[in-house]
Amino acid sequence: MKILDWGLIGAGDIARKRIAPALSELENCNLVSISRKNAETAESFAKEFGAEKWFADWRELIADEEIDAVYLATPVFLHKEQTIAAAEKGKHVLCEKPMALNPKECEEMLAACQANNVTLGIAYYRHFYPVIKRIKEIIAAGEIGKPVLAQMNAFEFFDPTPENSRYWLLEKEKSGGGPMMDFGCHRLEVLNNLFGEVTQIKSLVTKTAFEREVEDTATALLQFESGTCASVTVTHTASEPQDTLSIFGTKGSIHIPVLNKDEIRIKNEKGEIVESHPTHPNVHLPLIKDFTNAVLENREPLVTGEIGRKIQILEDKIYNEG
Repeated sequence: MKILDWGLIGAGDIARKRIAPALSELENCNLVSISRKNAETAESFAKEFGAEKWFADWRELIADEEIDAVYLATPVFLHKEQTIAAAEKGKHVLCEKPMALNPKECEEMLAACQANNVTLGIAYYRHFYPVIKRIKEIIAAGEIGKPVLAQMNAFEFFDPTPENSRYWLLEKEKSGGGPMMDFGCHRLEVLNNLFGEVTQIKSLVTKTAFEREVEDTATALLQFESGTCASVTVTHTASEPQDTLSIFGTKGSIHIPVLNKDEIRIKNEKGEIVESHPTHPNVHLPLIKDFTNAVLENREPLVTGEIGRKIQILEDKIYNEG
């Protein structure tokens, strides 16, 4: 069996809960090394997941000839520099979302990976949700007629203090924006996956409760080539969490109460049915599995750097064109 030797740059919460376990579990992945600025943390993390090496400086990790690919589990402002440096060392790159701070950075990352003949993927793991696959089947079969309107809500109360490890998400130079950048990008990718290219976009990006560098609430209105319209609303201020997706068609509708769970309700002329399509217990694993197989099979991953760039173009329009 062909094996891909991995280095993991970044050892935060998601890396511990999802990324490192996936790299350790998959048979054709070998987690060789960890990088984190705090050397002691890097060492303990590496020993916890059976990695042979650890580095305080990520540049030392990508210089290691044993490494075939790197997973970038780092803040957004580091993605461009780390991707380009890794590509120049001949490493394949799977990069956390959002891809970069702006479309120009995305283009530079793509160019570096193409020039060095390495694969670039972006961690939009919802692309692999079974419930998303089921929605595509329902739409293709005409079970709800022509989709005319989609609505997505993503609400999370988030007001960290400066000492919080996630406070960088509120610093514009590091994050690029607030909730629309952080988790709104996931919803934009879902809609792009379901409905294709966007032809029109309007937005409202505002601060409703918190005075900070980035927005706390935003809404984007989109229209796709097919004519389908969609809204994405995100906030850091609502006390009630939401993660919803509803699609309304000319002959029926689809409703997902919680996108990260497995229930889907389908309403049409035949009545209403409720189905269950569970996600993998580790939502990052199918993404990492596909990327690994893509590299070993010399094909593109399902979530390419080009998809990441498309989502970043939408983000740029939301923030800058209104």
